[in-house]
Amino acid sequence: AVRFANGRLQHPDSLRFTVYRNRDTAHPRKRHRRILVSETERLSYVGHNFGSEVMKCNSLCRYFVGVLDKNSGQMEVYNAEIFNMQPLLSGGRCWGSQLLSCFVLLIPALFPWHGVRTIPSLLHAEGDSGGGKHSESGVEWVWCSLGCTGCFNVHFCLVQMDLCIEAFGTSKQKRALSSRRMNAVGSDIVSTAVTKAAANVIDAKGVTALMQDMAQDDVQNISSFLPPCHEDADRPEHIYKFEDILSPAEYEALRVPAAALANITAEEVAKRAEERSHCSFVLEELKFLPTDERSRDHKARCLWFLDTLIRFGHLKVIKKKHPMGPECPHIISRKLMKNFTSLTYNNGSIQNLISASMKAKITAYVIALALHINNFQTDLTVLQNDMKLPESRILDIAKALRLRVSKAKGVPGLENDQNHKLGTLSLPLPVQKAPEGQRKRKKMN
Repeated sequence: AVRFANGRLQHPDSLRFTVYRNRDTAHPRKRHRRILVSETERLSYVGHNFGSEVMKCNSLCRYFVGVLDKNSGQMEVYNAEIFNMQPLLSGGRCWGSQLLSCFVLLIPALFPWHGVRTIPSLLHAEGDSGGGKHSESGVEWVWCSLGCTGCFNVHFCLVQMDLCIEAFGTSKQKRALSSRRMNAVGSDIVSTAVTKAAANVIDAKGVTALMQDMAQDDVQNISSFLPPCHEDADRPEHIYKFEDILSPAEYEALRVPAAALANITAEEVAKRAEERSHCSFVLEELKFLPTDERSRDHKARCLWFLDTLIRFGHLKVIKKKHPMGPECPHIISRKLMKNFTSLTYNNGSIQNLISASMKAKITAYVIALALHINNFQTDLTVLQNDMKLPESRILDIAKALRLRVSKAKGVPGLENDQNHKLGTLSLPLPVQKAPEGQRKRKKMN
């Protein structure tokens, strides 16, 4: 499978593809290296699956191509690999670690008297049976580096080849040469144009405004895993609305399973604490249920859903139809599977996976719900321990939620009760900042 970096082709049927593989089939890494070359009447394109500029998606995901037999109705699935095709512009420009198209393979055959530098060679994927000069003459490709003279030699040969095409080439070759020259862009012209355009943008907007735009883009990427934030709210409870966490239908479905928590006694709370049947946050809040029946029922529903959400976040791959048990309402199970899992393909089947990003989303919703339960101030350290996260991770999520983080003493008896982090949601909201990236590790003495 291929994608073109400079746009979408209008006539893909006119493309001609050539695949090359490395000759060293015994080497565990080199034997998988491929170079794909495509040609049109206007441009040539080159893509490869190795080097520093290779696409990362091939190592992170597996791709497949399905071929459907219309007669039998059956589909055969084949492994696929994505090649990012870059246009090959003439003008003597060194293309780093990219292959100089198929012309490098043709140079020794057309100009055997010219000394082209030798470097690791490739064989055509179709495998010439000893008749072609490419495999027999040790044809090799050129890498560009400091002090490299091979690129000059190759460029000189390309110029000679163009002159031969002008004098003896077919009409199709001449049209391709004319189109290539029309699209030729010198590296100095491109560099000058880009520098001038960048200077104009900086002069027009300023460095500060550009940095703010970049930070805003990062913030938007982070916000896709957070509950909807209403920045124009006049009260803390309206910043992350309760309806955005639990819809009215979902809230109503929690009435039956949460009734056991609403009617729990102090003895049952102590027993469940010994059995650790709930997370620490829920066990602590069950000790302080309101006496008012309506408020007690509301808090019990919130605690039941929060406990379910935390337990759901501990899973890796969802294999059961009802992962949280039969007592979990169907609408809640569907919400968990739809909003907090991602689909993955493994061992011939599609599975629901709780990835790192989905766990961050679950943590964000847990914090937002805990804020509604605790009057918009919650102990982040307790939630961190319940979610089994490092402190830096939950602090990043809390700051993305626009919480003010402070130090506080935890409830006596809990782990590390003297050094807890308290998250508070209050107006006006602090300025949202993108994470600064990976923190430096502290040196161990």
